[in-house]
Amino acid sequence: MGADIKQLRTRIKSVDSTLHLTKAMGLVASSKIRRATDSMIKGKEYAASLQETVQMLASYEECKKSPYMAQRDGERICLVVIAGDRGMAGGYNANIFRLMRDYPDARVIPIGKRACERFGGETVLAEKFTFAQAKAIADGVCSDFTEGKIDKFGIVCTEYISLMSQQAQVKWLLPLTKGEGKSGASAIFEPDEITVLNGVIPEYISGMMISCVKESFASEVAARRVAMDSAGKNAQEMIDKLGLEYNRARQGAITQEITEIVAGSGA
Repeated sequence: MGADIKQLRTRIKSVDSTLHLTKAMGLVASSKIRRATDSMIKGKEYAASLQETVQMLASYEECKKSPYMAQRDGERICLVVIAGDRGMAGGYNANIFRLMRDYPDARVIPIGKRACERFGGETVLAEKFTFAQAKAIADGVCSDFTEGKIDKFGIVCTEYISLMSQQAQVKWLLPLTKGEGKSGASAIFEPDEITVLNGVIPEYISGMMISCVKESFASEVAARRVAMDSAGKNAQEMIDKLGLEYNRARQGAITQEITEIVAGSGA
């Protein structure tokens, strides 16, 4: 009986330590949510402006000759994969890696510590990802695409739907499709539309990458907040259950001691 009480006390202490850890991580995630979502919104606005410009340019007949609009039948895919810098974020990282099963032969450029651990390469943190890093990746991708080394390029990221919901997705950026946005008939581009389009694509890919990283990071923080809240509730429920078992065990031990004392005095 004494061994059972000691074991229960040890388990309660262990679960209580986990509860404190989940509460601390939940508070850290909560403190980051506002800044992360504000940054995500700004990134989305910038990406939307770039996308509108590219779609406008792509609507010109002359721009069909751009190497970035070349539709190829090849299966050489290059993907930027954005995952988290840390774990304990529910299914955030797992959903990204599950999606990557559909592209086993793709060339991967990882962003985020967990993605770099999974796919190899120098560690690039999502939380501290810079425009300079995005531009370096974009320049390399554009060069490979125009030289015919890759046929398709996209970004594997997480869409922020709400605090409670995030979804892994692929955003395909190259090759460009014919613009479906506003007509560019009233705009004047110098020296000409195709030159401007070819020049803006590295900036466009960089901007989209930054936007996706910011949205993915906001999703990671939100997922961690929800996961830590859930883990905290589960830990508290376990502590309550173990507490009841502990009290029953103590009561049983005390009852046994009294019975033994009474029996001893009667003898």
